[in-house]
Amino acid sequence: MRRTAVQLADGRELIYFDERPDTVREGPDRRDLPLPPPASQLRYDPLVDEWVAVAAHRQDRIFLPPSDKCPLCPSTPERSGEVPAYDYDVVVFENRFPSFSDRPGDLPGEITPFTAVRPGTGRCEVICFTADHSASFGTLPPSRVRTVLEALADRTAALSGLPEVEQVFCFENRGVEIGVTLHHPHGQVYAYPFLPPRSRAMLAAARRHAERTGGRNLYADVLAAERAAGDRVVLANEHWTAYVPAAARWPFEVHVAPHRPVPDIPALDDAERDAFGPLYLDLLRRLDRLFDRPLPYISAWHQAPVHADPALAHLHLQVFSIRRAADKLKYLAGSESAMGVFVNDIAPERAAELLRAAG
Repeated sequence: MRRTAVQLADGRELIYFDERPDTVREGPDRRDLPLPPPASQLRYDPLVDEWVAVAAHRQDRIFLPPSDKCPLCPSTPERSGEVPAYDYDVVVFENRFPSFSDRPGDLPGEITPFTAVRPGTGRCEVICFTADHSASFGTLPPSRVRTVLEALADRTAALSGLPEVEQVFCFENRGVEIGVTLHHPHGQVYAYPFLPPRSRAMLAAARRHAERTGGRNLYADVLAAERAAGDRVVLANEHWTAYVPAAARWPFEVHVAPHRPVPDIPALDDAERDAFGPLYLDLLRRLDRLFDRPLPYISAWHQAPVHADPALAHLHLQVFSIRRAADKLKYLAGSESAMGVFVNDIAPERAAELLRAAG
């Protein structure tokens, strides 16, 4: 693989990850772009001890353009998009409308004595999985999935080295029902300047388990229990298991976890990286076969925090959908949205059974 970093017309970084080592990238960005927006504001919510990002510039981001105006497609002699090249394999670039960035902006004075405000430092990147606008992650070959993993490992390592970053989150949103604003197959990488609420909760639970058990890893123990039970396991190979968690929140939710407890994507070895693609592609195709239509989903990598007890973490991928039937969506209504208490309409054992049958 060849890694080539270039600069876009507004100063943002773009990195090509080419599968041919002899690929040369020289084409400049021909656009006339304004400077990127300043960093968002982080406002502290004292009632729940959480930070909220206020990024008003994102209100103007591109929303579901027609395919001939997609900014993630390769450029052509007639039209320039976010990627200057006329073709590419995998490419990563700084988001033009980031939730977090290192560009300073003005902050308001005191809002209330209880509401701290600080810059939304960090970084947000877009990763395009393929130049083919009509493809999806599930249609990629295993070799391309391996390239995507290499890119995510590269970005996780690089962003973890930024002084303000506390966690690197890699994810894909797929489907307008989920809230996708660009149809081109792509994901994102968020480098947070704080620990997100779910990570804090998982870390606290893992720490309590380690204290009770003499240092055992909570996720590794849960994974071993699911593999032993077997009734929620969807598929597995030598290095990975995909299973529906016993307390799944979403109608169709699957965890894909390496058998070896590693903290993050860069820690995966070559055999684990090779084995991931075939299993994950199988899972995505099963999801699409559930209702004979593309399933909207979120695919989220849970990695170790950069500084806070990384040894307690266990890398895993959480894939879930809000579709609960061919003609029904799972909306986050009163209990879920207001109180954070999920009510699942499908038993996890039944979800696993349906996914096994879709193989």
